[in-house]
Amino acid sequence: MNKYELAVVVSAKIEDDERAAVVDKCKHLIERFGGTITNVDEWGKKRLAYEVQKMRDAFYYFIQFDADSTAPAEIESRIRIMDNVVRYLVVKQNEA
Repeated sequence: MNKYELAVVVSAKIEDDERAAVVDKCKHLIERFGGTITNVDEWGKKRLAYEVQKMRDAFYYFIQFDADSTAPAEIESRIRIMDNVVRYLVVKQNEA
């Protein structure tokens, strides 16, 4: 099992309950592909570095999890087609 972090940038144009559903869906994807979530960090609404889909602000979430090496590719392929996800990235954390 490797340690990973999923960064998800969610649209600020949706309601709170819809945004929570998007984050829950991301968590479910991690668990579906054999991952165990260790931490969820919500940064809240932040200004984007540049305009994306005519939005200046978005909500940032960081989800740390443990999973096999095949899980990140599967998770990213599912998140890629999710509505209301502006940007996403899965990175492997150092074991230091």
